[in-house]
Amino acid sequence: MSGNIYKEIRKKHGLTRDEVCNRASLINNPIQPERLERIENDKFPIVPEEVMLLSEIYGEPSLCNYYCSNECTIGQKYVPEIKVKDLAQIVLEMLASLNSLKKRQERMVEITVDGIIDDDEIKDFVFIQNELEHISITVETLQLWVEQMLAEEKINLKKYNEIKGR
Repeated sequence: MSGNIYKEIRKKHGLTRDEVCNRASLINNPIQPERLERIENDKFPIVPEEVMLLSEIYGEPSLCNYYCSNECTIGQKYVPEIKVKDLAQIVLEMLASLNSLKKRQERMVEITVDGIIDDDEIKDFVFIQNELEHISITVETLQLWVEQMLAEEKINLKKYNEIKGR
């Protein structure tokens, strides 16, 4: 996105600032149109609670990941930006990473059994670590996909929560 993501997503959904603020008031979490304007024009930093609110109003769970990975100081270091993908691509990436890791399972045991990573083990260890990180990102991508499907009501929220034990 070229401009302010919060403004672009609002426009994508065809909402005015007043409409967004009215929706926020309906869920007992008011935001003033002037504040939203300042956020959208990069004159005022957005706070996490506002990101969550806008994410809910727009049905865009990816906004939270965007904020954490791009605007939060801690998140910039620890939270990778997740790109929304389709389910088939997510599953194929997960299987490819799991297969790659399975092939290196014995090597991982050899490297870590003594609790020390020797110089001749570092290259293999870093490769395995990168594969694990890719699996982690793929899991987060799947979670984001599920949240998007729930927001779009393509997955039955009540049944989902019932099965998840929430």
